[in-house]
Amino acid sequence: MNKHPDRLRPNLNMAKTKWGRLPRPLLHALKELTVKYAFSVALGDLQLLDGRWYVTHSGLLRLATRRRCHGIQVQQVRVFCDPITSRWVFKAAVYKSNNSMGFIGYGDADPFNVSHVVRGAEMRIAETRAVNRALRKAYGIGLCSIEELGSRSASFSPAREPEPSLKQQPKNGSNDGQPRLRDKLCLLIREHKLDPNLVKAYAADFCGTQTLRDANRDQIEAFVSRLSNEAKENRDSLVCKLNSYTQSQEVKS
Repeated sequence: MNKHPDRLRPNLNMAKTKWGRLPRPLLHALKELTVKYAFSVALGDLQLLDGRWYVTHSGLLRLATRRRCHGIQVQQVRVFCDPITSRWVFKAAVYKSNNSMGFIGYGDADPFNVSHVVRGAEMRIAETRAVNRALRKAYGIGLCSIEELGSRSASFSPAREPEPSLKQQPKNGSNDGQPRLRDKLCLLIREHKLDPNLVKAYAADFCGTQTLRDANRDQIEAFVSRLSNEAKENRDSLVCKLNSYTQSQEVKS
């Protein structure tokens, strides 16, 4: 029962052009995906990686359009989000019809599970992953989406961050191939199991600014170096110092 006979031959030809001669199991799977979901290789709905098919975000959105999806709702799961470490978690709900109860999917992203190519776009990646999971549940798609793979999907990710120009550099960025200051700070927090909010308060105090965001690159770089040294020399002492900022955090809240 081939619902899309006009798509099958072009898909097979395009797959051969892009990836060469494919093993029989991959060809059979491509036929099934074409017949059941009308995915298009030419439009980038599918990608082949390490001998497995993966669906893309654009492919899922086109499928939702063809199936007349009623709507998609996305929201942050704030309790799990942490801007200072660039960790984001989103919840997405896909409503296939007007009276649908909704299909729920969650997506998370941080500097540790995204490619360096998309560093700085963690929030968008998390949202995309949540939508992808919800759409895959709604339409019964067993394939993982390429955006959910993290660093391995870097060349296919739709949410790439533009390359910074030589004239304009972010305050806490880097253009010499070294990890950005924010990433270094995130690594320190993870490595030594520090409280991100208290580190943020300590950083603002160290830099003499109202918030960490107001600090310049040199100030942040000096703080990262200080935090690294303190954590290595005496973590317990550092934790005590961080805890001294608890009261000020409570007052602000």
